[in-house]
Amino acid sequence: MLALLLCIIGGLTAFFVGRRSLGAGILVVLVSGYAYGILRANLPSLFSHFIFDLTLVGLFASQFLPGRKNQPTPAHSSLNTWMWILMGWPLLMLLLPFQPLLVSIVGLRGNMFFLPAVLLGIRLRDEDLRRMAFGLAILNLIALAFGVAETFRGIEPFFPYGPMTLTMYNSIDSSGASRIPAIFQNAHTYASVMVLTVPVLFGAWVLPTGARWRKMLLLAGMAAAFIGVLMAATRQGMIMAAFLVVIASLSGKLGALKRVVWAVAIIAVVYSAMHNERWQRYKELDAESVQDRVAGSVNRTFWEVLVDYPMGNGLGGGGTSIPYFLASQVNRPVEVESEYGRILLEQGIIGLLLWIAFIVWFVFNRVTFVKDDWLTGRRMAWYLCLLIFAIGAIGIGTLSSVPNSFLFLVFLGWTSVRPLGAPALAPSPMRPAAVPLGARAY
Repeated sequence: MLALLLCIIGGLTAFFVGRRSLGAGILVVLVSGYAYGILRANLPSLFSHFIFDLTLVGLFASQFLPGRKNQPTPAHSSLNTWMWILMGWPLLMLLLPFQPLLVSIVGLRGNMFFLPAVLLGIRLRDEDLRRMAFGLAILNLIALAFGVAETFRGIEPFFPYGPMTLTMYNSIDSSGASRIPAIFQNAHTYASVMVLTVPVLFGAWVLPTGARWRKMLLLAGMAAAFIGVLMAATRQGMIMAAFLVVIASLSGKLGALKRVVWAVAIIAVVYSAMHNERWQRYKELDAESVQDRVAGSVNRTFWEVLVDYPMGNGLGGGGTSIPYFLASQVNRPVEVESEYGRILLEQGIIGLLLWIAFIVWFVFNRVTFVKDDWLTGRRMAWYLCLLIFAIGAIGIGTLSSVPNSFLFLVFLGWTSVRPLGAPALAPSPMRPAAVPLGARAY
């Protein structure tokens, strides 16, 4: 009953808050997403699986239902077209009798439910991004507090052993202890979400305006994010965090003082990692393990799936997370450790080609590096999106993880359109019209 009540409260809160402010509405969804793992583990109810989903539905309704005074948005007709295509094809697949209806509906969630978040990203304004940054800093610090408590007391007081936490208890770090999930459903989600918060936090931190205490809060939120990645002890999270550190360090908008502060913060985190055995999973990174993972996920399994299931195995039949009470109803369950293999299995070769075409369009989009106050954060988000697309070749969950998929897709929309008020792109030079031979000039 409590889980159902949380579903209703989450949806209504996101709707009414989102009507007033998109940034605040996104924060409501993120609060639900941060708490989703620990709530679902402690509320063993069918409705606990829908707490985040119904909160997100409330936000979507607040933005897309008529009656709200819409703010001006950047031109986004091309992105709109892509979203209609990428959402329309899974809807067509729902009509095909590959899987039972309930399994297909759950599979539809993993293939298109989060995609409208891209359209939220194009509506983000400066005030929305600032609200998101401050809220994310606080949420990261809360997650870090739980992570520290779990480091000393273990995860048992926070996550009772059961079907929802089985993977969590089977995941151990280099010292043999359980990896730290903080308040998320697993350590991988914890690390991924922490990395995804950095572009907004760093982008707000380098803004020329803002009170000093807010700058300190943002810096503390970034420190909590990087420490969280080390606590979670996932190699993928460490690669993503290191990648963002390099991108941020190369930013041209950092003044001398901020460069010193940034360097000191990174050195402090690295020093802590070198003197804490549980944070040293980065030592297990080597080219051979990555090469084996890529070879297993792409070269072998992907091509086997392409040959055996060219039109797919139906929504929900290719690796989308299915609740344990529906898992037995999946026809011919097939799993592959690749998001592109999962899309191939569930949407067929047509769905996969559509996604590849969209990624190519995103990569060659010209508007990402238009100069404005948020250029640094937006550039970090764009590079992070590219890295996530690349990591999709060796892992699944890109489009269905809570809440990291939501943040990723918001960033995808944010970095795909030219910001309002930014200078227009320079038009291509045009040749003067040819003058006919013998024509007289006046």
